[in-house]
Amino acid sequence: MQIARQLLTRLSRMSDIGKGTEPGIMFKYQPPVNRDMHELDRSFFVTKVPMVVVHFPEPKNISAFSAKFKDEVLKLPRISRVVKLEAHGEEPPLKKSTLANDNHIRKGVLLKDSVRTVDEAASSVSAEALQFMRDNEAVLQPYECVLDYSFWKTEEIFRAILPVEFLDEIPSGFTATGHIAHINLRNEFKPYGKLIGQVILDKNSKIETVVDKVDSIATKFRTFHMQVLAGKDDLVVEQRESNCKFKFDFSKVYWNSRLHTEHDRLIQKFQPGQCVGDVFAGVGPFAVPAGKRKVMVLANDLNPESYKYMVHNIEDNKTGTFVQPSNLDGRDFIRQSPQLLAEWYTRAGGEVVVPGGRKYKDAKTGESKRTEPEHTPIPEFIHHYVMNLPDAAITFLDEFVGLYSRYPGLLETLKQAPGFDAPWIHCHCFEKYDADEKPEPTMADLHRRVHTRIKNVLNVDEAVLPFGHLQFHLVRKVAPTKPMFCVSFKLPASLL
Repeated sequence: MQIARQLLTRLSRMSDIGKGTEPGIMFKYQPPVNRDMHELDRSFFVTKVPMVVVHFPEPKNISAFSAKFKDEVLKLPRISRVVKLEAHGEEPPLKKSTLANDNHIRKGVLLKDSVRTVDEAASSVSAEALQFMRDNEAVLQPYECVLDYSFWKTEEIFRAILPVEFLDEIPSGFTATGHIAHINLRNEFKPYGKLIGQVILDKNSKIETVVDKVDSIATKFRTFHMQVLAGKDDLVVEQRESNCKFKFDFSKVYWNSRLHTEHDRLIQKFQPGQCVGDVFAGVGPFAVPAGKRKVMVLANDLNPESYKYMVHNIEDNKTGTFVQPSNLDGRDFIRQSPQLLAEWYTRAGGEVVVPGGRKYKDAKTGESKRTEPEHTPIPEFIHHYVMNLPDAAITFLDEFVGLYSRYPGLLETLKQAPGFDAPWIHCHCFEKYDADEKPEPTMADLHRRVHTRIKNVLNVDEAVLPFGHLQFHLVRKVAPTKPMFCVSFKLPASLL
């Protein structure tokens, strides 16, 4: 009874401290509260709950009792009702058991948590359940259920240590990139950064480092300074995506794991044998998987670190036959892309060759054979351009005006190439609007605004680039008033 009184006192104290601050938490027990904690003390988060366990000499009666008397056994999430226990010093059985004094490991089933002492069982458990226990020589004994730091969820720990005024928005979410958990702490949470980071590290077995960005993306390479909150100071990660493996220094290149579906969506638009110009390729999330699909890719990025890791990823994923990297400014790359493709065409003799020689067994004859080399023609023109730089990509579109005019006679030559057509442009962009704008713009309104921006940069009117020729895809909402789109359109032939 003393344990029960201590527990009730603790729960009462917790209720007073956190009253009105536990929305959405369904579990009836909560960890002890300490809002003055600045260094994580795992030993503090222990709650001992007095319960009663029922042991049956015949183990099969545990499941039989649990099935027949569901309302009498423990039904709390994350706590198993069947527990191991040692048979020593237990309360007398309802009917004397020959096993009552055995000193070996046994199992028992916990009664509902409203039953906290053996004495309470007689008045709290149904007569039918009591009779079942008597008939099957059950032993009732006290059981102390210990809920420690490892038991509590991340959000429950945060609700026990963060100031009450912060509990409406607990910062438990993160983006995983390789072994790194990346969180974006608001300023008011930054004093608790190391505490938050350590809990996230503890509660996620695949995470080895937790980082917070120190500032917003402000460099031309879309990187930001990071602070390691917990774990090892190692920001070189390996990330798997689109059946490819990518290696990069997370602090020196741009990578967003939330874009994996967008990467896959666009890659599916590229057909084997086509050519893609990836203007802002980063470490290769579009280029490398496209290369695996036997799409020719001219992959470019201005950031020397991105270029370094892109080269590594191309080699590591064995896509060097299909992907050609470059380290140019985006404008220079667009201007030079027809020449870069022509040089690749000439250098490779108009085709890429995948060596044969891989052993396989013929399904019909059973004979062991080797694959033949695969010859894939290199196209003479680029079918798609990807522009994944949402902050500024639209401003680069003017470089496509007169795409072939810098190379005398090239357009006339290309018109003779099989299947020649103007390229598709896949341009990522933000279209931010004011939260106070009334009425709030619809998606159609935002699409029209993007269309106007594109026409202005290309210096064309509606007749040259009609609104209906643009395809809009909502990639994600970076913020409630900052959607990210991918706008796809075929470059008007008059601009070539």
